[in-house]
Amino acid sequence: MKVAIFPPNSLILADLIERRGHKALVLQNEIRKKVKDPEIDSPPFNLTEEDPIKGLKYAAIEVPSGVRGRMSIFGPLIEEAEAAIIMDEAPFGFGCIGCARTNELCVFYLRKRGIPTLELKYPKTKDETTELVNKINTFLDSLEENNG
Repeated sequence: MKVAIFPPNSLILADLIERRGHKALVLQNEIRKKVKDPEIDSPPFNLTEEDPIKGLKYAAIEVPSGVRGRMSIFGPLIEEAEAAIIMDEAPFGFGCIGCARTNELCVFYLRKRGIPTLELKYPKTKDETTELVNKINTFLDSLEENNG
């Protein structure tokens, strides 16, 4: 099953999903498609002029072009998702995408989709971390049961 994650570049969530036999819809795979020159070391420069226009499907014209550009990448991932895991209150280094408005829009669209969604708060202790992993595994297992 295709599972969207938020933050969309969290390698931790992606790894947990893939270990359970699902496909994680992650930002890194989309950016990889856009990187055309190995000497460019900053993927945001790889947005094309068309990307903010594609982003109009997800964000109004009044929204800054950076948000529209990001949504041109995140929006199709959200549309493709059959399930989602959203991590709330994650620290900056966990997988921040760098724009609070884009974050809000992504979470809004994921919730609006009506797909099976697991929302969790970032753990602060070892016990909370163990509980979080167990909740994710249970959620992913339930997807397979409902899908199979």
